[in-house]
Amino acid sequence: MKLKICGMKYLDNIQEVAFLQPDYLGFIFYDKSPRLFNGEIPTLPKPTQKVGVFVNAYLDDILDKVRNYNLQFVQLHGDETPDFCKLFKQTDTKVIKVFSVDEAFNFDAITPYETVCDYFLFDTKGENPGGNGKLFNWEILKNYPSKKPFFLSGGISLAEINKIKQLNLPIHAIDVNSKFEIEPGLKNTQLLKELQHELSS
Repeated sequence: MKLKICGMKYLDNIQEVAFLQPDYLGFIFYDKSPRLFNGEIPTLPKPTQKVGVFVNAYLDDILDKVRNYNLQFVQLHGDETPDFCKLFKQTDTKVIKVFSVDEAFNFDAITPYETVCDYFLFDTKGENPGGNGKLFNWEILKNYPSKKPFFLSGGISLAEINKIKQLNLPIHAIDVNSKFEIEPGLKNTQLLKELQHELSS
């Protein structure tokens, strides 16, 4: 199971976290986020891929960020349509489409995105498009109708790793953020080392 660390913000901290060689580092390009990124991304180790997180952004703005920061993935956290997602097929950029899950979530919503996205991401439905820091009921995922691997997000901490391992689902990666922070955007590298140990054991 791969690891995505999202909400990176500060140069020194990015370098410290990158030294751990996570599979993905996420940078949030959403003005209302306390983890809004507008800094410099240092050279990352080769195994680590860069993910830009966007919420209902204009295509040109996304493509500018992709070029400026050499992003390998875009994570679309808003109301982006399948046609919008399909536009990235003309680029080398891969697409993660986010769905916010609550007890009423209907998996029919993912069907139109099946062929236009590389991965899905399931997050907790809350007041904000993401970063609510709360778990959702993973039992809902037992109804997942697709074979497409997905990212699991939403308030994941060290305490949940064993339970995640026991889910018999095509989880490509876990996506962590607030439970591994000292403050918004500043990650606790010691906790992240413990997380990597838990994932590999």
